[in-house]
Amino acid sequence: MDTAEEADICRVCRSEGTQDKPLYHPCVCTGSIKFIHQECLVQWLKHSRKEYCELCKHRFAFTPIYSPDMPSRLPVQDIFAGLVTSIGTAIRYWFHYTLVAFAWLGVVPLTACRIYKCLFTGSVSSLLTLPLDMLSTENLLADCLQGCFVVTCTLCAFISLVWLREQIVHGGAPLWLEQNQQQPANAAGPPNEAPGQGNGGAENQPMPAPAEPPGENAAAAEAPDLPADPAEEMELDNDDEEDGGAEDVADANNGAQDDMNWNALEWDRAAEELTWERMLGLDGSLVFLEHVFWVVSLNTLFILVFAFCPYHIGHFSVVGLGFEEYVRASHFEGLITTIVGYVLLAITLIVCHGLAALVRFQRSRRLLGVCYIVVKVSLLVVVEIGVFPLICGWWLDICSLEMFDASLKDRELSFESAPGTTMFLHWLVGMVYVFYFASFILLLREVLRPGVLWFLRNLNDPDFNPVQEMIHLPIYRHLRRFILSVVVFGSIVLLMLWLPIRIIKHIFPSFLPYNVMLYSDAPVSELSLELLLLQVVLPALLEQGHTRQWLKGLVRAWTVTAGYLLDLHSYLLGDQEDNENNANQQANNINQQARNNAIPVVGEGLHAAHQAILQQGGPVGFQPYHRPMKFPLRIVLLILFMCLTLLLASLVCLTLPVFTGRWLMSFWTGSAKIHELYTAACGLYVCWLSIRAITVLLAWMPQGRRVILLKVQEWTLMIMKTLIVAVLLAGVIPLLLGLLFELVIVAPLRVPLDQTPLFYPWQDWALGVLHAKIIAAITLMGPQWWLKTVIEQASVCQWNQEH
Repeated sequence: MDTAEEADICRVCRSEGTQDKPLYHPCVCTGSIKFIHQECLVQWLKHSRKEYCELCKHRFAFTPIYSPDMPSRLPVQDIFAGLVTSIGTAIRYWFHYTLVAFAWLGVVPLTACRIYKCLFTGSVSSLLTLPLDMLSTENLLADCLQGCFVVTCTLCAFISLVWLREQIVHGGAPLWLEQNQQQPANAAGPPNEAPGQGNGGAENQPMPAPAEPPGENAAAAEAPDLPADPAEEMELDNDDEEDGGAEDVADANNGAQDDMNWNALEWDRAAEELTWERMLGLDGSLVFLEHVFWVVSLNTLFILVFAFCPYHIGHFSVVGLGFEEYVRASHFEGLITTIVGYVLLAITLIVCHGLAALVRFQRSRRLLGVCYIVVKVSLLVVVEIGVFPLICGWWLDICSLEMFDASLKDRELSFESAPGTTMFLHWLVGMVYVFYFASFILLLREVLRPGVLWFLRNLNDPDFNPVQEMIHLPIYRHLRRFILSVVVFGSIVLLMLWLPIRIIKHIFPSFLPYNVMLYSDAPVSELSLELLLLQVVLPALLEQGHTRQWLKGLVRAWTVTAGYLLDLHSYLLGDQEDNENNANQQANNINQQARNNAIPVVGEGLHAAHQAILQQGGPVGFQPYHRPMKFPLRIVLLILFMCLTLLLASLVCLTLPVFTGRWLMSFWTGSAKIHELYTAACGLYVCWLSIRAITVLLAWMPQGRRVILLKVQEWTLMIMKTLIVAVLLAGVIPLLLGLLFELVIVAPLRVPLDQTPLFYPWQDWALGVLHAKIIAAITLMGPQWWLKTVIEQASVCQWNQEH
């Protein structure tokens, strides 16, 4: 049957055209989708941020339509009226943006700083004079900067709390927090309920922390029934579970009705309101004043809860125990007192949690438990990120004192003169040490058989979540890990730093100490050498070198040697060839069985095929190995062999680069002493070039003498071209840039008119290298022009040559 021709409708709102809202076809689309209302088109363009049709790619064009009675020339009064209106609009926007800047950059940080000082003054008069202090104009800039730091800390604390809540919701609460909560619910449940139906079964149980021994996970597997969803358990109270069923049904019906009446345009308008411009007040509205009030209120609340209360709890405890003098002597009285307060607060929370569990106050028990988790995770983060690297840094410094001819008295004096800087430098050195140790462990995992390093956590494991471990594992487990980590890291420092230094001083008494004193009268400027090291030597060594591949090859060679010497090849590297053959044979057997059996057993076949695929793709978590006789003795010999290898490697690294660098520097500077950082960098770079040349020759030798001669000719020509280009790009251009900077900026500012400036070419060249890198970086970040194109082409050519 033929139907009547449908009326034209808008392709956005699906409505027909009216006299007030006619339909237009502004693009070249045909059919029923070519019509659209002007309001709908404007709304869609605002939402999609495009100026063309997404179907036909036609660019929309808006033409103003004037009234027929419009005069040919505008009256002068209309021009002045428009000018006055524009000026008024500009003044209004200027006033509004000034108010926004004053509120966010002045009121918020200044209020935070003044409230922080008022709370930590410790006197009642400061609370009474707080309104007057808010209006004070003394130290405005310093207080604003300090207030920005306080606001940043409170904002980070708020974000951390939200993120920790998400971790608890998704990962589940600890077992000790859920067990007592589940007992009343199980008692009130139906008696004939099947296991796993009312509480989600074993699938919804919170998983134990990853990378733990099997014996410790057995307790978690045998735990009583757990709630179906820990997130619902955290969101709902017990009273809501009893009488909230009808309300949940009503909310579900209302939600379904809202889904039926959903309008995309209205939702878009609601989403547009939740923008940074509207929150900060950059959209022209005054709604941001409410946001300013809430930020100031939340900032005050966070200062009161997370800084004021723990600090005073710790302060009263320290004073009561008589440790005030020791804490004051540490130069970090506020930090240590706050940490002590948090520790006492955690102990108080866990004791109150136990008491609430005894008297069966479920709400209070759960609230106290969650608060304890927050304090516990915060303290563990401070220990893991702050205390542990600091201990490593100080231990490295103590073990290397003889290397620099220093003593503990010198370190004590430096700490007394600048405690903050000293602690930060030691923490930074400890963080670098921990980072490189973790990187070396990751390299070992690439070489060794999976399962050898079972006692170390795998940072590349997708299931590894340190925050979940902090939430679920008890304190004594974290304390045991911390002690073991300190012992392992400290022992490695003794083995690779303290003991080699003692051996070097015994064998080569004149080699140590390293020269780390700064001499201003040296023939070669330290500034130029430092910039040469940071801008040329180390980047070339790290970017163009194959250091990681060489280290991985050395580790593999050492592992193969140790495996065959101690009959631990299967334990260290595994039987990869045998496993691959077994996996292929198992896969062939599965395919043959699938062909022979008309109705195969689906479950067993899929399980066997899955195991075969896993074995083909690589070992998963653990790979079996052959256990030789006297296995514990062989492991002890392996550890001794490893310690001896690390000791020899440390001796070579501490002597060879420095000795080579001193020998080469002596031809340049004579008998003048040079900072050992520069000699070590020079010697390291020369050693790397030598190893690189040897590896290239070894790779060319199987190709024959003729091929080697051709390669040598090609490389000689390339080296000559590179030297010419390097002299121009790395020598002449930086020197000219440094001289230009010296003549235009430095000399007019430092040298009077009646004096002659002195120029130091090395310093000018080093500064020119730095200026050239800054100019190149700014050029690459800027718009597209000929200089940026040339630099990008040079970078691409260099990358192609390296790879």
